[in-house]
Amino acid sequence: MYFTILGVYEKQSDNDGIHLTEAAAVFDRSISGKLSEMLSISGPPLKKGKSRIFYGLHQDFASAVVVGLGKSGTGVCGKENWNNCKENIRAAVSVGCRQLQDLEVAHVEVDPCGDGQSAAEGAVLGLFEYDELKTKKKVLVTTQPYGSVDSAAWQKGVSYGDGQNLARQLMEAPANYITPTVFANTIEQKLSPFAHKVAVHKRPQSWIESEQMGAFLSVSKGSEEPPIFLELHYKGSLDSAQPPLVLVGKGITFDSGGISLKPSSGMDAMRADMGGAATVCSAIVTAAALKLPINIIGLAPLCENMPSGKANKPGDVVRAKNGKTIQIDNTDAEGRLILADALCYAHSFKPRAIINAATLTGAIDVALGSAAAGVFTNSDWLWERLHKASIVTGDRVWRMPLFQHYTKQITESALADLNNIGKYSRSGGACTAAAFLREFVTADHWAHLDIAGVMTNKDEVPYLRKGMSGRPTRTLVEFAAVRTSRDMRV
Repeated sequence: MYFTILGVYEKQSDNDGIHLTEAAAVFDRSISGKLSEMLSISGPPLKKGKSRIFYGLHQDFASAVVVGLGKSGTGVCGKENWNNCKENIRAAVSVGCRQLQDLEVAHVEVDPCGDGQSAAEGAVLGLFEYDELKTKKKVLVTTQPYGSVDSAAWQKGVSYGDGQNLARQLMEAPANYITPTVFANTIEQKLSPFAHKVAVHKRPQSWIESEQMGAFLSVSKGSEEPPIFLELHYKGSLDSAQPPLVLVGKGITFDSGGISLKPSSGMDAMRADMGGAATVCSAIVTAAALKLPINIIGLAPLCENMPSGKANKPGDVVRAKNGKTIQIDNTDAEGRLILADALCYAHSFKPRAIINAATLTGAIDVALGSAAAGVFTNSDWLWERLHKASIVTGDRVWRMPLFQHYTKQITESALADLNNIGKYSRSGGACTAAAFLREFVTADHWAHLDIAGVMTNKDEVPYLRKGMSGRPTRTLVEFAAVRTSRDMRV
């Protein structure tokens, strides 16, 4: 027997009849209108994101879950900065999939709801739960489209969802399971099917030392775990000379705060402080799976931030790869130190653009919450394309300021060229962190995504379960997906 998920729209007025999707209408006709009849007599009209399950309607289907899609014909909402239709489909399909998963159904046919990619994303993202270390696990559910569908769009949605789920898996795993070495090995294994297009370099400490990455090394020395500088080269363009898009991700696989120790409450979540590296590397895995025609380089400095006798001390001064000295007044502001060296190195590839992602500051969570990732950029061109990508994915970004006002706060240092925290530490923390990173950027097109606020999900994104979110992996993929060799030129 089969199980299916079908969509229904809200009535436009009290006089309207049941408004089913194309696939649901076909199902309804095959059973002589019994689905419409049951929807009419089984309770009030289904609201957006709600579901209702029916049994025995069709001889081939044990049950059908009908999900509410909201109003039909909705599109991009200027106020919300996303596509309402796509978001409604993702949310509705995820609800139906979870309902059947709770009933221990192993295979589900999903109504594409007019947008196969969004439906597939809702199914794949909604079913994910990190239970690898539990004895009792959720039923593994496989999905396929019900009725006619653009198979390429559906598969694209599956790839987008799988990419974000890889980031979620890396972020959820305990820090003793995902060390810098294990992280690098995991990404290498995920990229192995695409070895003809991808080169993976796991740079050891000796290489990091030879590159004079003093800021990165200063953070890593507090831990017994050796640092790894993970370097990925995806060659998707037929033009080998095409300037690459360089993605840089903060890879602190556990952040204790170092000598500036964090409070113990909630410190376990700092296993996900490598969220920038997780999203960046997962985006490249997805780009390779989709065979995107673009050259991408991924850089992930990976280490732990621990408070040993070798750790950075407040007041220490270290030297970054570009020669600038940094006074470390707070060892818990370590992400910007490892990114400083990675950003310097990124310029050696003569990139078309550099985008870095990092769970960098609690201040961005205060500013934006989990509604959007904060974007700090020196490029209107880059901002416009990132913003457009986020509207498509529903995984939003919001532009933040890069004023000289903030630069002055990190360049006034008693002992060095820069201070790793602003002199007014409680004010504009996300902005001063971005200003610090800008000191290591000379490229015309650079964007810093502060993703600390979107690191976790409680119930804000309805098609993600509670836990690490893997955001904004799909936005990075969408940005890359619409960049052909022609698009990569202004």
